[in-house]
Amino acid sequence: MIVITGPTGNISRHLLPLLLESAPAAGEELRVVVRDPARLPDAVREHVEVITGSHGDAQVVDRAFEGADAVFWLVPPDASLTPDAYCGFTRPAAKALASHGVGHVVGVSALGRGTPVADHAGLVTASLAMDDLIAGTGVAYRALANPSFFENLLEEADSIREKGVFADTVDADRKAPLVAVADIAAVAAGLLLDRSWTGTDSVPVLGPQDLSPNDLARIMTEQLGRPVRYERQPLDDLHTTLVGYGLNEAFVRGITDMKRAKDDGLDAGVARTPDTASPTTFEQWCARTLKPAVLS
Repeated sequence: MIVITGPTGNISRHLLPLLLESAPAAGEELRVVVRDPARLPDAVREHVEVITGSHGDAQVVDRAFEGADAVFWLVPPDASLTPDAYCGFTRPAAKALASHGVGHVVGVSALGRGTPVADHAGLVTASLAMDDLIAGTGVAYRALANPSFFENLLEEADSIREKGVFADTVDADRKAPLVAVADIAAVAAGLLLDRSWTGTDSVPVLGPQDLSPNDLARIMTEQLGRPVRYERQPLDDLHTTLVGYGLNEAFVRGITDMKRAKDDGLDAGVARTPDTASPTTFEQWCARTLKPAVLS
């Protein structure tokens, strides 16, 4: 039995089809934990067991983890969760993992462990603490150590369409790894289906190459057939904008601290090797995903 949390989110949307394709032949049953089962595609609902509720709720995870052999875990991108609340959200699950004797957990986390900025990196620092909490239960644990996602640029689709501009807070020439969420899902599926691994470790998923914002602008210009340029946003301006949207002040500080740490090399602590690289290029992702969103 494999339990998937956040099944309607960015990563799990790609993970579920992979598991549905391979799990039956491997003798695996699938169970999902979801607040609103109506958001699941019909093709998914028909082939999984559904536990309704939040996976931050003790009673929900107690039901969900009963009889489970493996769990795919992530803290949802909820602006009501402050960085300090990451471990609070995860603590009921950690207790249920131990009480039900779950053997393996694959969690969505972040790059940065062991870097000089890891202890003051906002949401990333919270993710690393979450990893420690899960590992402390005694399960075999693999933390998917991810950089920023290509998919974050979808939030810029309107600006790219209307003004030919996308914004972030990092230096225009700072190269860093970036990854497609489909590649993260593929790594997670492999770990969940082949549970021959033991102990605790991180699994970096680094994409095929490091790219700077200026690199992204050049590639988007080529792929979209229209000029796209990068505009660097001061961290103070980002903070003011996000608070103006009504977001929790502590959550916003977690974002800006993370952004500052990324500009100081948070994602540069792991070398890319054949084991840490993932296949989807930014060019491929632009053609498949960003271009339809911008040109629609």
